[in-house]
Amino acid sequence: MQAMPVKTVAVSLQPVAQSSEYMATVKSRRSATILPQVNGILTKILVHSGQHVKAGQVLMEIDPRQQQATVASQGATERQKKALLDYTTVELDRQKKLFAAGVTARNAMDQAQQAYDNAKADYEASRGTRDMQEQTLGYYTLRAPFDGIVGDIPVHVGDYVSSAIGTTSSGLTTVDQAGDLEAYIYIPTERSSEARVGLAVELSDTSGKLLEKTKIDFLSPQVDPTLQGILAKAPVHATPEIMRNAQLIKARVIWSTKPMVVVPVLAITRQGGQTFVYVLRKQPNGQYIAAQSPVTLGEAVGNSYSIMAGLNAGDQVVVSSTQFLVNGMPVSPIPG
Repeated sequence: MQAMPVKTVAVSLQPVAQSSEYMATVKSRRSATILPQVNGILTKILVHSGQHVKAGQVLMEIDPRQQQATVASQGATERQKKALLDYTTVELDRQKKLFAAGVTARNAMDQAQQAYDNAKADYEASRGTRDMQEQTLGYYTLRAPFDGIVGDIPVHVGDYVSSAIGTTSSGLTTVDQAGDLEAYIYIPTERSSEARVGLAVELSDTSGKLLEKTKIDFLSPQVDPTLQGILAKAPVHATPEIMRNAQLIKARVIWSTKPMVVVPVLAITRQGGQTFVYVLRKQPNGQYIAAQSPVTLGEAVGNSYSIMAGLNAGDQVVVSSTQFLVNGMPVSPIPG
């Protein structure tokens, strides 16, 4: 059989990352759940999900009319108490002058003093109640606690909201500070001994596109009983347009690197569920054949694969026309 010309390359040792891939959740370092502090009908929703808001910006309004009436009533009561305080102030001053002139007895001045003290206490209590009612009135207007992005809004205008149980488990909405994110990664307990702060992490979307390289900066001292894993956190610096709060991503935790045999992707052939390469073998007559060699693939390294078993550094592997080769076929090597 005539020898087939093929290109070959010598496999070499390269540092290859030893890693594991887990699903992770992006979370905001600063996130607030907006819950109602009063009861009432939701009358206005002034923002929409995904909107950027400023600190203090109005998000929603709850019908305030009943509370406004309470504030107005308390204000009238306060004015009444103030009028009585003004009268007792004048009367006390008059009784002091009369007592000093010897016209009235001390008992009359003491009674005027008592009436003044009572009126002053009543007025101060009434003013405090009015301040409290006005503060409560402010709860009917829901504002953003800081600059951020509005989350999901599961409520609608006309819904009744309650301070006792909220509206839903997620509240009326959320506000998440843009850009200040971190990835929550749960590492299985069997690898907990290898986990440490400073481990490199590669974050990618669900399609495998690399989004960011970061490092673990927090490890929980406790195991999550539900997931049977240890929580690790890694800061995320990507813009909100790339990653958002509550987004699911892939996190590749790199445990270490070690030298491994690496071959080009073109050298890999699959058949019947087995992965193998063709290795150049020199025969006693000086000719070469392509010997089929089963291999165990490791991590992908760019356009190459690391090989866990089946090859040694320096082996010559065929990287062209592999689809036409069979085991033991004569070949004529062309160095790649």
